[in-house]
Amino acid sequence: MVFGIYTAKNMDIDVFPDLTAPTVIVMTDAHGMAPEEVERLVTYPIETAVNGAMGVRRVRSSSGLGFSFVWVDFDWGTDVYKARQVVSEKLITVQEAMPENVGEPILAPQSSVMGEIFFMSLQADSTDLMTLRSIAEWDIQPVILATGGVSQVTIIGGDYKQYQVLADPLKMNFYGVSINELANACREMSQNSTGKIVREHGNEYVVRGVARTSNPEELGNTFVKTVNGKPIRVNDVAEVKIGSAVKMGYASHNAKKSIIISVSKQPKTNTLDVTENIEQKLEAMKATLPPDVTINTKIFRQADFIETSVNNVQRALLEGAVLVIVILFLFLGSFRTTVISLLAIPISLLGSVIVLNIFGLNINTMSLGGMTIAIGSLVDDAIIDVENVYKRLRQNFQLPKGERQSAFAVVYEASKEIRASILNATLIIIVAFMPLFFLSGMEGRMLKPLGIAYIVSLFMSLIVAMTLTPLLSKMMLSSDNYLLRKSKESWLARNLTVGYERSLIWVLNHKKVVVFPILGLFVVSLFIFSGFGRSFLPEFNEGALTLSVITQPGTSLHESDKLGELVETEMLSIPEVNSTARRTGRGELDTHSQSTNSAEIDVNFTLNDRELETFLHDVRSKLSGIPGIAFTVGQPLGHRIDHMLSGTRANIAIKLFGSDLNRMFQMGNEIKSHIVDIDGLVDVNVEQQVEIPQIQIRPNRDMLAFYGISIHEFNEFVDIALGGEKMADIYEGQQTYDLLLRYKTDYTDQLEGIKNALIDTYDGKKVPISEVAEVVSASGPNSISRENVKRKLVVSANVAGRDLHSVVEEIKQSVNENIDLPEGYRVEYGGQFESEEKASRMLLLTSIAALFVIFLLLFQEFKNFKLAGIILLNLPLALIGGIFAIMLTSGMLSIPAIIGFITLFGIATRNGILLVSRYQSLEQQGEKLYDTLVHGSKDRLLPILMTALTAALALIPLAANGDLPGNEIQSPMAQVILGGLLTSTILNIYVVPIVYYALSKNGNSKKKDNVH
Repeated sequence: MVFGIYTAKNMDIDVFPDLTAPTVIVMTDAHGMAPEEVERLVTYPIETAVNGAMGVRRVRSSSGLGFSFVWVDFDWGTDVYKARQVVSEKLITVQEAMPENVGEPILAPQSSVMGEIFFMSLQADSTDLMTLRSIAEWDIQPVILATGGVSQVTIIGGDYKQYQVLADPLKMNFYGVSINELANACREMSQNSTGKIVREHGNEYVVRGVARTSNPEELGNTFVKTVNGKPIRVNDVAEVKIGSAVKMGYASHNAKKSIIISVSKQPKTNTLDVTENIEQKLEAMKATLPPDVTINTKIFRQADFIETSVNNVQRALLEGAVLVIVILFLFLGSFRTTVISLLAIPISLLGSVIVLNIFGLNINTMSLGGMTIAIGSLVDDAIIDVENVYKRLRQNFQLPKGERQSAFAVVYEASKEIRASILNATLIIIVAFMPLFFLSGMEGRMLKPLGIAYIVSLFMSLIVAMTLTPLLSKMMLSSDNYLLRKSKESWLARNLTVGYERSLIWVLNHKKVVVFPILGLFVVSLFIFSGFGRSFLPEFNEGALTLSVITQPGTSLHESDKLGELVETEMLSIPEVNSTARRTGRGELDTHSQSTNSAEIDVNFTLNDRELETFLHDVRSKLSGIPGIAFTVGQPLGHRIDHMLSGTRANIAIKLFGSDLNRMFQMGNEIKSHIVDIDGLVDVNVEQQVEIPQIQIRPNRDMLAFYGISIHEFNEFVDIALGGEKMADIYEGQQTYDLLLRYKTDYTDQLEGIKNALIDTYDGKKVPISEVAEVVSASGPNSISRENVKRKLVVSANVAGRDLHSVVEEIKQSVNENIDLPEGYRVEYGGQFESEEKASRMLLLTSIAALFVIFLLLFQEFKNFKLAGIILLNLPLALIGGIFAIMLTSGMLSIPAIIGFITLFGIATRNGILLVSRYQSLEQQGEKLYDTLVHGSKDRLLPILMTALTAALALIPLAANGDLPGNEIQSPMAQVILGGLLTSTILNIYVVPIVYYALSKNGNSKKKDNVH
């Protein structure tokens, strides 16, 4: 126990087991290339290289303006570092084929969307956004990255500081300076050099040429060339200034401009420890920041949900334990017997903690949930043993002294009497739980720790019941003084036994009156079961929302920012909303491939008087009133699970594959128009892969030849003069900033200005670009998504107020009836329902196999097929209560509810084993059938009621508090087990005697008798 407590204190704690799919992200900077060029020249070669790699199950990509992202998903269970090595080796062959000016493909830091643990904002009253961004980049980011367990820090918002050389082509023409001459001067304007070592006067001097500077005036004085004997400096032909780099994204907190910093953790690290260490460092840093700068760490903090969830499950565990104590004391009426039985709980739980640690698992809501569901069953073996030993000791004490056996013999025989039943019943429960371990993918990762915790706890309780319980019973219950005081059973036990005997006699004389209504109830429950909706996992209650908001493609970043600010303002007007944080566009090194027309908004809220459904309806109605946006409403973790399963931030992803983006977009809108009115479907959106405005500069090769301009020189001019190119690094102490060269904004920000931009000719003169090329307004795709080397467009949707499975079936039917797919086009469906279907199918097949194994175990114990069949009657009896429990709660058959039924079947067979084994024992002693049924049923009533009530009542805190964070997944399981145990226990103690009697009367038992 001491080792178990030590292990528990030092184990990692998380909200869920590690759900991160083994995914490697390849990022490539394509230097302003158009999306179709990025797809053709960058993304496609990378996809082709990694597609055939060992263990790859899916390759997704996104090609946007100037960037390429390729997500390489490996089979579950693949070591992620091995996966990174495989991808790295494949990229070696690709790098040589990359176009000039395209960055080297790099692997994103190892994390995932599930690894995002922390968002914080940086705001100030007087400090400007450029200084604020520099603080984030150079003061805060290095400190966070130096924290153990941190994988990546992404910054978005503010003004990214940049040294800019803005060339004036008219001045360049006047002084006869070419773009290449200016570029060469810029490349060399801030560099140091090294000389030799001088040894003089007994000292050693290092000789250095120090030309590095961060003073714009000094940089501007850099020499370019000599014209007519006069030096031409950079300042003569360009303006050197400190400015803001081209923005990739905006950020705000509560509708006020800010910097948002996202922190991702490395795999298999403790979220709570990493978060605490980061916060300590930030707290220490606050004193070094300008006084008006504030850091807010409460935007998204996964640790909050972990702490709340784990505390809620722990509370359910403790409350369940208290209810178990109450039941034991009421039935046994003895403090000592209660203590002996209860010792099984801490020993079993701590034993399971040690095993979890050995398996490399952490403590999370799933493993705690497994222990909570098991807690009532942990004392069952001990209860049965203690109750039987206690009863036999009292019976032995009531005999004349000369006929009494020794306490050792009584305890040994009493324990031996029920040993086989305990062993087989526990083995059956473990077998019933085995289907859980055949689940694969994310559902397997999530639920297996629950199964391990449950089975190990149960196995530990079996060991305790077979070893420690008899020993303590002998030590604490066998003294004559104690047995004299406790010669009678408790008041509750006596009255229950008398009442049950009367009712059992009546039932045995009115078999049909009892059996037919139960059959009717079973048929009704099956009918109700057929009408249940199906879902994968229940909705989490995280106390936060994640909104995905998209504006029309082609919308400028500035306009998207204004619309995003309007969304925040509308959200903040809702009474329950505490704060909002928005990220529009994307940050540098961000593995979210968001374009400038998309935003993610985190909304923290606290429910007061209104229900969650009413609040969400209000959120959606506010968003619907904002023109020009499409939106999806999710929750932080739920949103990330959806993204991991289907690559889409919604419950349902309808994936349309084809080749023509315009045609795919048209078909996507057709699909939307046919499904948007389906009941329960909300947030229906078509992925905005459409044509957006482009300015294309199409070279006239004849004119280029006339002026002696090569295609390479033409492309280089467009890259440097219009796009801007980094020439050097400028150092301010330890801080590094880019030095960028391009034409002044008069020639880069307007169509007419671009036409008038001057390009160098072969003889040192300049001509407008419009002389050698056609500058036209055209269109091209804003982004291109692909999956497994095929272009893809996604129609996404969420479900509210209805089950996921039936909605998907209706969508499939509508698409099949109304959409004609051209040759080469196909539709696939992705999302949580895929996992639900696969998991349900696997659980059904493995459960049938488990039932067969249970039947064989029962036959092995009783050597009789019909007796094994009698015990399996508990399963339909348990099914009745489980079905009615779902009907009275969610009305939804989820994967946790199915697992609840599986668990229930194992637990329910225990009662049947206890009854039938006692009947067999009494028959072998020569009792008549009727006496056997009454005597045997009375004998086993108390252990059956105690085991059922402890198992059931221990689950009440979980079943009743399913809306609390952390309880969402375990609650449906608890509700099913609770309902099933109530019906199976009540019906079992009457139905089993009736069926046993009927089979025995038909000549299937060694002895027969008539009912009196």
